[in-house]
Amino acid sequence: MSIITEAQPPKCPFCGSLVDRPRELNTKRLTEFAMGRCQCGAVYACDVTGHNVGAAWVEALVFACGGDWDLAWQLEPGKDYIEDRIENYDEKEHKVVAKIARARAVLLFIRLGKEVREVSEEKVQAELAKAPAINDDSSVEHPGLSKSFSKKLIQRLVEENREEELLSMAREDKRVLAALQRLLYSPDELLRWRAVEILGKAAGCVADKNPQAAADLLRRLLSSAADSAATSWGFLEATGEIISNRPDLFAGFIPPLFSFLKDQTSCAAALWAIGRIGKRHPELLKGTPFFGVFDFLDDPEPAVRGHAAWALGHMKTKEAVGSLQRLKDDRACLRIYDDGMVKEKTVGELASQAIERVTCSS
Repeated sequence: MSIITEAQPPKCPFCGSLVDRPRELNTKRLTEFAMGRCQCGAVYACDVTGHNVGAAWVEALVFACGGDWDLAWQLEPGKDYIEDRIENYDEKEHKVVAKIARARAVLLFIRLGKEVREVSEEKVQAELAKAPAINDDSSVEHPGLSKSFSKKLIQRLVEENREEELLSMAREDKRVLAALQRLLYSPDELLRWRAVEILGKAAGCVADKNPQAAADLLRRLLSSAADSAATSWGFLEATGEIISNRPDLFAGFIPPLFSFLKDQTSCAAALWAIGRIGKRHPELLKGTPFFGVFDFLDDPEPAVRGHAAWALGHMKTKEAVGSLQRLKDDRACLRIYDDGMVKEKTVGELASQAIERVTCSS
């Protein structure tokens, strides 16, 4: 791993050459990471969060193989390819810096052996030739879309809450899902939550024609959540939102959500996702280990207690009323997203609202 002591343009860790900005691939498959290629033949992926390098490594390896997954999984590290990374990459400035709060991105490099590289190098160069750099402001015309498509356009539509336009674009091009997923990394809390909601609906639209693409997105979200347990990036919340929008196709993804309750760092996010499914389809949770949610009403963290109360209320869990009663005077505060807004609530308020939902449904 290269160690940087002052700001400088990124250099390939294998040959020392300066490398260009990563580019957003204009491919038919869903891609999460911008890619680049050094003149020595190494390819690199940009993980803007620095918390998802496992998934970035997979995409970089597959991209290096020209999109050939079968070839990628046959290769052996150290024998068929070498890898390295550059940390503290500032994607806005295209520089590697010492440590500043904003710079958290990672450039992950992979260089295939010469014989393997010769098989795919032409395709890699062709894909990059038609791709814009990650900070290129120009829009990109994508086949099948009636309007220009760009990361900035998607972000603006989410900021302005223009849901129908986004869903219309998603029906035409499934790559809108990847653009929406990137907004889960946003430091803007409300933008991130809007992306969660719209991603759920957009995935449902894509699933009408291509359920496999939406299922692949769910697997990626769950994998990323497991990879990023120390930081919440909205992956579990988005998973719950997608399931709640299309339970007819994706109810089978509910059990993995419960496994995240075992991790304190992802517990509140998993509870929100479970509660979101319960809000629309409480019957889907009856065959799950939902009684385990009761335990979190006594958690020392207010965010966990509050989300557990919120989830149980939406699940219409009558057995929880007694436990919820104990929390009515809990004045600890937390932030929770509900009804299109991020709200400041006390645990007691959420417990009282949960009791009301449960009793009104009786």
